[in-house]
Amino acid sequence: MEFLIIGAGAIGTYLGVSLAHAGHGVTFLVRPTSAAILQSHGLSLVQENGERWHLSRPRLATSAAEALRAAPHDLAILALKTYHLPTLLQTLGDLRAQFPPLLCLQNGVESEATLSAFFGPNRVLSGTVTTAVARRRPGEVAVARARGVGLDQEHPLAAAVAAAFATAGLRPRLYPNAAAMKWSKLLTNLLGNATSAILDMPPAAIFAHRGLARLEIAQLKEALAVMDALGLPVVNLPGASVRPLAWGIRHLPLALLQPLLYRAVSGGRGNKMPSFHIDLHSGRGQTEVDALNGAVVRYGERLGVPTPVNRLLTETLQALTAGEIAPDAFRHHPEALLALWA
Repeated sequence: MEFLIIGAGAIGTYLGVSLAHAGHGVTFLVRPTSAAILQSHGLSLVQENGERWHLSRPRLATSAAEALRAAPHDLAILALKTYHLPTLLQTLGDLRAQFPPLLCLQNGVESEATLSAFFGPNRVLSGTVTTAVARRRPGEVAVARARGVGLDQEHPLAAAVAAAFATAGLRPRLYPNAAAMKWSKLLTNLLGNATSAILDMPPAAIFAHRGLARLEIAQLKEALAVMDALGLPVVNLPGASVRPLAWGIRHLPLALLQPLLYRAVSGGRGNKMPSFHIDLHSGRGQTEVDALNGAVVRYGERLGVPTPVNRLLTETLQALTAGEIAPDAFRHHPEALLALWA
């Protein structure tokens, strides 16, 4: 198959190099500044076992028009942060009719609707990535933990895409309920993410603190209540047992649940900072909190489900990102955040 990878960050590089290594055609749509670096150094993927796959001369495009001229692509793969989506759609303009069907791997639960409204029905395939990938430097990423990719099996291209992904070792899994798949992934994205960014503390330290563990559990209970109101089941994702997590959140007392969550987060992330923290402290001026916690709030408002914790985390992190709150107001100070929740 011919793939157009939109973005060459951690996920884009992981997918693109894997597919190219398996013999598929791959074009990367990147910024001009990134193209210069990648053209010079190529793209590399380091597997869990240390094996290194390298594309010395990747096929690069710096505009949508150039990308469409590069090859007749069967599928585009969106591997950008959610906050880049509006700009991307603006740049596509009149090219939308020429654009191939698109696989959306963005976090959150709202991008697919935006993309479907832009491209038209049956043009957007919903997906999730659970494999943990770390970006070492521009053009080089490493697999921290190989898990897999979830795909909406109801889309006409799902079987073909799953077959291609299987040849590339991407461990695809098809799901009959795309919304349940995306919301289940959202649950995992919420864990220790906003709180870690706000407090400048690693996730393991978040779950070692009793008050913060209660806060984390409360935000997940709100998300689960929204899923219940939507009639969506929690589903396990490739390499991620989300259903036991949801069961524990619903039924276990704090005394039992906190150590379980601490061990799960420590084993999965340890002291590695999550995405919100990376975005906030890199000075990018944007995080995905509105697409994750903010989505829980918006759905809660529509469905009549209270979501005060997700609102608190969304608004606090947005204020920090915008410079409306001093960076040290909450740094290493859990009680400051918990006081707002009281």
